[in-house]
Amino acid sequence: MTTDIIDARVRLPRQFWPKIEVPAAIAGQYDAVLGTGATKAKTFDDLLGEMEANGVSRALMHAEFEVGDPADAMNEAVARIVRENDGRFLGVGGVSLEHVSISRLIGQVEWCRDAGFVGLGLQPAFFGMSLDDRRLYPLYARAEQLGLIVFLHTGVNYSRMHPMRHDQPLLIDDIACDFPELRIVACHAGWPWVSEMVAVARKHPTVFLEFGGLAPKYLAAEGTGWDVMFRYMNSLLSDQILYGTDWPVIGMERGVTEWQGLGLKEAVLEKAFAGNAKRLFGL
Repeated sequence: MTTDIIDARVRLPRQFWPKIEVPAAIAGQYDAVLGTGATKAKTFDDLLGEMEANGVSRALMHAEFEVGDPADAMNEAVARIVRENDGRFLGVGGVSLEHVSISRLIGQVEWCRDAGFVGLGLQPAFFGMSLDDRRLYPLYARAEQLGLIVFLHTGVNYSRMHPMRHDQPLLIDDIACDFPELRIVACHAGWPWVSEMVAVARKHPTVFLEFGGLAPKYLAAEGTGWDVMFRYMNSLLSDQILYGTDWPVIGMERGVTEWQGLGLKEAVLEKAFAGNAKRLFGL
């Protein structure tokens, strides 16, 4: 078992969030489907303890949100954690999509670069946009120029207010064709459009797959829709998979234990846990 695990996606603990009113049609449904209600009280100290206990040496902390415009405050909070924890965390910034201003988006991209973040994360569906919305293209262009990685929410969301069609993985094919040097991480790995997600990643070596927020045991379980993905994770896409939990949605112990039990080849598990992340994030 590797002792150098890198978690590609943990959330900024709620204690550092500005006040946000999340509609019940979002919060209630996520709590019902994923059981997130009990995890929201987890603190930064809880995160550090879970990382220490489960061999997670580093994590990418995301300024991730689904409503409102807290991006700047959350970016500052992530930057402070990165500065104060001796390389234990890498930053992934958020951007303001509630009322799109191209100049503000570009300013936030450049702020993330100046803060030393490895990239920025987008969840356009929660703001009524598709991944390939042309208002996002200047952001993609600037991220590509600056060498920043873009993390995109793909696949199902559980909000009763936001159609999941905006996160169809085939949209990433368009983006990757238009920005061939832009490195893209498909968060949640595109379920239920698994075959499409596999095809996009197979076509574009710049597209990586991250599985945070999912119960890992289902990746290897028959009848869950992951069959094609699991086959290619263990072979042709082994260099493009990233271990992630979306902590606190999935706890560190559960994440590590269930990934170890998937039946992946040992060399592939090593790549997923650390090797691919080191290469992608320059560690």
